[in-house]
Amino acid sequence: MRRDNLSRPVRLALLHELLRPGRTFFDYGCGRADDIRILGLEGFDADGWDPHHRASTSPKSADIVNLGYVVNVIEDSRERSATLKQAWALAQSVLVVSARLVDERDEAHVAPLHDGWVTRRGTFQKFYSHDELGGWIEATLAAAPVAAGLGVYYVFRDVADRESYLASRFRRHTSVQRRRATDEAFERHRDLLQPVIDFIGNRGRLPDATELQAVDQLEEVFGTLKRALRVVSAVTDDDAWTRVKRERTVDLLVHLALARFHGRPRWSELPDALQRDVRAFFPSYVKACEQADKLLFATGNRDAVRLAARASTVGKLTPNGLYIHISALHEVPALMRVYEGCARALVGTVEEANVVKLHRDEAVVSYLAYPTFENDPHPALDQSVVCDLVGQRVSLSRFGNRSNPPILHRKELFVADSYPSRQKFARLTAAEERLGLYDEPSTIGTRDGWASTLDRQGLALRGHRLVRSERLQP
Repeated sequence: MRRDNLSRPVRLALLHELLRPGRTFFDYGCGRADDIRILGLEGFDADGWDPHHRASTSPKSADIVNLGYVVNVIEDSRERSATLKQAWALAQSVLVVSARLVDERDEAHVAPLHDGWVTRRGTFQKFYSHDELGGWIEATLAAAPVAAGLGVYYVFRDVADRESYLASRFRRHTSVQRRRATDEAFERHRDLLQPVIDFIGNRGRLPDATELQAVDQLEEVFGTLKRALRVVSAVTDDDAWTRVKRERTVDLLVHLALARFHGRPRWSELPDALQRDVRAFFPSYVKACEQADKLLFATGNRDAVRLAARASTVGKLTPNGLYIHISALHEVPALMRVYEGCARALVGTVEEANVVKLHRDEAVVSYLAYPTFENDPHPALDQSVVCDLVGQRVSLSRFGNRSNPPILHRKELFVADSYPSRQKFARLTAAEERLGLYDEPSTIGTRDGWASTLDRQGLALRGHRLVRSERLQP
C-alpha cells in the first residue's frame, strides 16, 4: 500500500517532539518507504530498510528507530521477538513499536493460524490488545515501554530522556505578564530578554546559564547573567511569578506521582533540568516524592475522587463523572490530574479525543471523540476509549456508524473560561433553557431524541442560534 500522509506512529513521534530536526530517523521494515519520503521532503534525515521493497539498503543505527506495524505480520513468534530485538539494537535514543489491535479484525481475516489470522489474500496478521503489546515488548526487551497511543509504544534507551519526555506531558505554559508597560533597559534589549521570560513561563523558575542560548550576549550587555535576570524581575508581575511557580510545582508533583508507573528514577538519573526544578520547588527530592505518593494513592480513594470532582471549577459534573474538554485538563484539581494521568500512562495519547470523562464511582477514565465539537451546537460522539485502571485494560467503541449516537449539551461547562467560543456556547444554552428544551433530560441525550424535541417546539438550529422551524407543527 502507498500512502500520501505519515503513519500514525510517526505522527505521534512528531507530536511528542521526539522526532525533531537534528535527529536521525530509521524505519526498520519500511514497506514502500512512504514515511521516509514524506520526512525527507520536510528536511529530516530519514532512511529505512525493508526485506522486500528496500533490500539493497542495510539496517543502521539512528536516534529514532520505527518498527511500524511489522511484528503483527510475522507468523513465527520467535522471529517476531528477534525482529523486535534487532530494531532495539539500532535505536540510540527511542524505539517506536506499533501493531494492529484486536478491534481492527474484520471479515477479511478468514481463518485462525497459530496466534493470528490468515487473510483472504493469504497474508498473516497477529492482532494485539493494547496492554498485551506493552507486556510483550517489556518481556522481550527487559525494558519498560511508555504508551504513546493505542497500539503504539516508545522504548527509551536512557532514563533521563524518558523522564524529560514524561515531564513535558504534564507541564503547562503560562504567560508571565509585564508589571511595567515600559522599561528603558528592557525595551532596549527586548530580543535578548524575552526568551528569559518565556523560559520562566515554561519552567516556573529562573534559568541556569546552561539553559540559555544567548548567555554570552546577555553578559556582554548586562555584565553578568544575574544583572540581566534582575531587569526581568523588575518588569514582571510578582503575582504572575507566584502563580507560575505554584502551577509548575503541581505539574512536577503530577509527573513524579505518575513516574511510579515506569519506575521512578533515582536522583542521579534525573535530567539536569528536572533536578533544578526539584531544587526550586521542594526541600529535597525525597520530600517531593513523598508528596507525590500521597497524591497518587489518593486516586484510589473514591471519596477523595468525588470531593475533588465537586471542587473542580471547570468541567460538567454528572452523578457518575466529571466531563472536561481536553484543553482544560490543567485546570482541574491536582488529584484529578493524576487520576487522568494514570489512564494516560496506560493508553498514551488518544489523538481523536477532545473530551475526557473522569468516572466518580469506579476507577475508569474515558476518552471521548466529538469531531464537530467546535462547530456543531450538539456534537455527536464518534468513538470512545475506556481505560479500566484496576484491570489495566483498554477498550475502544465506535459510534460514528450508528444511526442515533449520543450528543452533548451545555458545551460551555466542558471548557475553561478562557476558551474562545465559551460565551457563544453559553448563550445557546441559556436560550434552550428558557424554552424548556432541557425539561425532559432522559429524551434529549441522543441525536434523534433531540431532533424530536426541537420539532415539537417548532424550532431549528442555525449554527449556535435557535430559530423558528420552516415546518411548524400544527
